Amino acid sequence: LAACFLDSMATLGLAAYGYGIRYEYGIFNQKIRDGWQVEEADDWLRHGNPWEKARPEYMLPVHFYGRVEHTATGAKWVDTQVVLALPYDTPVPGYMNNTVNTMRLWSARAPNDFNLRDFNVGDYIQAVLDRNVAENISRVLYPNDNFFEGKELRLKQEYFVVAATLQDIIRRFKASKFGSTDSVRTVFDSFPDQVAIQLNDTHPAMAIPELMRIFVDIEKLPWNKAWDITKQTFAYTNHTVLPEALERWPVDLMEKLLPRHLQIIYEINQRHLDHIASLFPNDVDRLRRMSLIEEGGTKRINMAHLCIVGSHAVNGVAKIHSEIVKTQVFKDFAALEPEKFQNKTNGITPRRWLLLCNPGLAELIAEKIGEDYVRDLSQLTKLHEFVDDDLFIREVAKVKQALPVQLVTLAALKPGVHYGQDAFGCTALARWWMLLGISRAFPARALSSQGLWAVAPGECFPSELVQAGCPLPGHPSSPCRSARGLAGPCTNRAWGGQIHLKHSCLKKPQIWQPEPRALQPPATAALPTCAFLPSLTPFLCCCRFKVFADYEAYVKCQEKVSELYLNSKAWTKMVIRNIAAAGKFSSDRTIKEYARDIWHVEPSDLKIPPPNEPRDAAEDKTPNGTAA
Repeated sequence: LAACFLDSMATLGLAAYGYGIRYEYGIFNQKIRDGWQVEEADDWLRHGNPWEKARPEYMLPVHFYGRVEHTATGAKWVDTQVVLALPYDTPVPGYMNNTVNTMRLWSARAPNDFNLRDFNVGDYIQAVLDRNVAENISRVLYPNDNFFEGKELRLKQEYFVVAATLQDIIRRFKASKFGSTDSVRTVFDSFPDQVAIQLNDTHPAMAIPELMRIFVDIEKLPWNKAWDITKQTFAYTNHTVLPEALERWPVDLMEKLLPRHLQIIYEINQRHLDHIASLFPNDVDRLRRMSLIEEGGTKRINMAHLCIVGSHAVNGVAKIHSEIVKTQVFKDFAALEPEKFQNKTNGITPRRWLLLCNPGLAELIAEKIGEDYVRDLSQLTKLHEFVDDDLFIREVAKVKQALPVQLVTLAALKPGVHYGQDAFGCTALARWWMLLGISRAFPARALSSQGLWAVAPGECFPSELVQAGCPLPGHPSSPCRSARGLAGPCTNRAWGGQIHLKHSCLKKPQIWQPEPRALQPPATAALPTCAFLPSLTPFLCCCRFKVFADYEAYVKCQEKVSELYLNSKAWTKMVIRNIAAAGKFSSDRTIKEYARDIWHVEPSDLKIPPPNEPRDAAEDKTPNGTAA
């Protein structure tokens, strides 16, 4: 999703940066052996990365630990440990507009004088080990976003990226002109007009207290002014409402690692609760529900609440998801500031997911409706005119068949795999997948960090090839309260299912009784199915993911699909209608909505002239014939 958004921002001419951590190791490389997933280290930098450029001239310090001194001139964070953030820049080109944005990833480096005292007394080994601890911050990506792991290294990573990024943003804001390192701006009134920061879930939530620390402690702004600028700068995108995925950091850990930030969070919370109390006197339960600090047992900081309070806009990523955010999960906040909550339905870039992975289909579409659809995917609706065109139907069928043949050819090279080019989904296996895969006993970790899907024993194939090569997206989404990606046409239905089934959940002792055929394993199962049978018990009883509520309907739908697929012409006509209706799910449309509704900037279709073309000539080519 982030890659799609970066592509769209560059294509739409938005001056945008993507910031993150340059992890030395991704989540894992995935192998499938004897039906089981085997995870290997993803050493993606082993042979270097030719697309990136190190920028040591912009290396920045990031502080941890230490203590806070309160003086007459304000709070000071002292006796800290310093880790350096070294930026690596990767170009992000727009489509056919000569615009190139930047993705800047930070790598952790220990300062040269790190623990020099230990070295002086002869403990050279400890000094080296301490350097490794500092640089571990960017060593490896945590693999699971669906479950919160409250570990110190994870919090270090989250603060590391926001601290370096905010320093970089403020340096650029203060600079007198492009490329200058001289600071000339000292007034921050125009900061929200020049800078918009979108928080991608709660992982960068520490940016809110960090920007407050910079404004109040370093730039000496009054609290109220600093808070107003901060709120107008940040916006928050919620991606999941799963309770186990929402971040809640222990106060003790925050106090140890980032003591000044804990003080700032306490102050934000106090002012926030004072405001709530003034609106709802004596409503103690409401104060508890809306507090940034969760009391009882281990005191924790609710990072989603921090993001909502510290942002001027909050959005979900699918229509029904956003409704759940407003009416269920964060309903108290939405009732207080309804204008703050929005929806921004996710999308994908057609440059990658059509032109790159299925060039034959992209070319065929261009022959019928022209090439402008690549930048305006809504033009795909023009294909409705050709649904009954026999020649076009045959051409689409031919193109759609080419990639499955390629996929099957690759799969056939793997030992023990035998697929026919039309074999895209055995109903019996589909039933077994519903029982075993979606039950989360066989968790959704089949998608690795590099976007690879397992389709055969041994190796995995690029996601672009699998997506284009499968005639039907088999994503029987469960209503699991997580809006992860555009998993297919089932996604919004799954969210709706969560609402409709809320009061009719299968509860003990109402054990779901499947058809006998549902528990009959196929004659040639590709998985060690018997090993999974004990794991079905909790899902037959009380499953909050409502796995079996849709089981019978899913099987019947799969049987209908299998029957329809045998009628090539009818199937291809449905394919054409599906393509014609896909225009909404372009990330260009998503980014335009973010730009206009949240960032308050306007996308541009101006094509920057190449170096060998005079700028005046390019200005003459603008749509209205005037200079931009």
